[in-house]
Amino acid sequence: MATYLVTGGAGFIGSSLVERLLRLGDSVRVLDDLSSGRRENLAGLPGRLDVTVGSIVDAETVAGCMRDVDVVFHEAAIPSVARSVENPARSMLANVQGTTVVLDAARRAGVRRLIFAASSSAYGDTAVLPKVETMETRPLSPYAISKATCEQLLRVFASLYGIETLSLRYFNVFGPRQDPKSDYAAVIPKFISAALRKEPATIFGDGEQTRDFCFIDNVVEANLLAAASPKKLMGQVVNIACGDRTSLNDLWKAVQEGTSFQAAARFEAVRAGDVRDSLADIGAAASLLGYEPRVRLREGLTRTIAALRAGLPPA
Repeated sequence: MATYLVTGGAGFIGSSLVERLLRLGDSVRVLDDLSSGRRENLAGLPGRLDVTVGSIVDAETVAGCMRDVDVVFHEAAIPSVARSVENPARSMLANVQGTTVVLDAARRAGVRRLIFAASSSAYGDTAVLPKVETMETRPLSPYAISKATCEQLLRVFASLYGIETLSLRYFNVFGPRQDPKSDYAAVIPKFISAALRKEPATIFGDGEQTRDFCFIDNVVEANLLAAASPKKLMGQVVNIACGDRTSLNDLWKAVQEGTSFQAAARFEAVRAGDVRDSLADIGAAASLLGYEPRVRLREGLTRTIAALRAGLPPA
């Protein structure tokens, strides 16, 4: 029986991963400062779960959580481009220094492997689509810079200390447990929440910008594949997405169809740090991990609408 540590395990992605691991019968340890994660995300989950409330910047706390851990899923971060634009120092401290602390504690504890929640924001705007891992990174925000920097840290720790590492570049993850109430919420829960309240969505820009939306089950599966892979992981980076792109205007149409609500969107100025278009090449993840997205946008929207309509969670 393996023991896993999930940093940021009370958050949207982290708690979804925790639930899956517990249902597989594994022992799971969570470290989360609850700045954006929520205790409710872990309430009632079955199995061997140990939760520590604390910061990934605190070396002593992190070291305590690493004891007897086989694999670390490092999901903890301040997860917002807009928030990093408003407070870059806080984002860099949590994301870069925090990741350094986690890596150092992991290698000292003899952890076998660390899987990192990287971000497609590292690419920035690219003239060529789809975005492939061999492209130069051109981050447009402190958040994106922090994620790209952490990828380099994982490579260096693998090379210097022999701990196996892998960066999964997530593209626009969505699904149940994603909080639509935050000012920094992702677009899909924002759109769905607006439609369920019978209100128009707000779109920043002209709505023709595109994203490669990826349902949470695909991301959880990618992490499990990464943990179990027999291949040597030495700081590689792979895209985790669906390999499809959808404009925000088309997304709003799909949400309206799924909620049986019709209203023209409101348009506001483009936000600083946002990229124009995003589309992933997922060939590297398929080759290295055997990754294949199983839940596409329409099915994912249906599941997410049902969860938000039922108030699971948040209400």
